[in-house]
Amino acid sequence: MYQVRTDLALEAREKFQDDDVEVKGVRVEEKKNGNMKVTKVIIETENGAKAMGKPKGSYITLEAPDMADSDEDYHREISKQLADILRGLMPIEKKELSVLVVGLGNREVTPDALGPRVVDNMMITRHIIRKFGKYAFGLKRNHQISSIVPGVMAQTGMETLEIIKGVLDETSPDYIIAIDALAARSTKRLNRTIQITDTGISPGSGVGNHRHALNKESMGIPVVAIGIPTVVDAVTIVSDTMNSLVMAMEETRRLEDLGRSISRLEQAEKYELIRELLSPGLNAMFVTPKDIDESVKRLSYTISEGINMAFFPV
Repeated sequence: MYQVRTDLALEAREKFQDDDVEVKGVRVEEKKNGNMKVTKVIIETENGAKAMGKPKGSYITLEAPDMADSDEDYHREISKQLADILRGLMPIEKKELSVLVVGLGNREVTPDALGPRVVDNMMITRHIIRKFGKYAFGLKRNHQISSIVPGVMAQTGMETLEIIKGVLDETSPDYIIAIDALAARSTKRLNRTIQITDTGISPGSGVGNHRHALNKESMGIPVVAIGIPTVVDAVTIVSDTMNSLVMAMEETRRLEDLGRSISRLEQAEKYELIRELLSPGLNAMFVTPKDIDESVKRLSYTISEGINMAFFPV
């Protein structure tokens, strides 16, 4: 079966729109804020979840075309937008919360280092509040923020779920915020899109590593997941290139017939054809932008600032 590899619910929804298929049980809300766009995909039914290949819940996508730039004011606006979204998903303004921030990924692999680097920039308060009391910061609400970077199985020999469950038993937080790098379908969304969801996350799913999901069912408490796509499947890049080539061929008289014959193939057929042609050497490869080092450094700070703003407004 033809399946576009993407962690973004927005892209999964777009696949059905491209095929002129209406998915029952899936609702979409869009809002623009300057040149930023916030799209909320709400999966309301089990049938909708099955069609989308994602659990029921809310998937909020913040698209910022200039997020790859180093404009500090622009990134601060993104952080503010992220903070507003988090306040809508968690009762931050209603009561004091204890929150465990989990930085998923491998610090040694740059495209996968987003989660650990976000944790590096977080405002951690649990130990201070426990030592000096809830008035330590002089704020109206003093949320207890703790964090952990569990690493990956190749480093620890343990499932991420096993490590986090041990921490939960000792610290008993109210919420988990999990941050991870994602995989996108479109290169245009790499390092320019943030997805926030209340359904949790499956570590490594974007690159085909299936680990136990971190969600309310497995953890016993709500899990909010934040991710930015940093890689794209090599097959999708070739597929996009092939589509562009076909369009160019159809406009060239000498190659018009060949272009038409290829264009008659269904998108699924073209995708599977490319997978076979690339096999076995390239079809398991993922591609990341050449400036990924700077991008991850900048974006990890943007996300950490958004989380800090949500719990400790200035």
